[in-house]
Amino acid sequence: MANNAMPTGIQWRKSSYSSDQGGECVEVADIPAAPAPTIAIRDSKNPAGPTLTLDPATFTTFLNWAATTAE
Repeated sequence: MANNAMPTGIQWRKSSYSSDQGGECVEVADIPAAPAPTIAIRDSKNPAGPTLTLDPATFTTFLNWAATTAE
């Protein structure tokens, strides 16, 4: 079974559009030392919960989709 644990010491960050009032926020972190560069995404209200990891190209595709869908 693969080890899916997040490395310690990674720096999580929230969008500048997020507030401290709760709601629907996610945090992202760069993980450069994974088998390949990886972007980790988690729910800011549940930092110990599941984490989604994507390669940078897939994350960029997701951001572009989200930006066009939000309009």
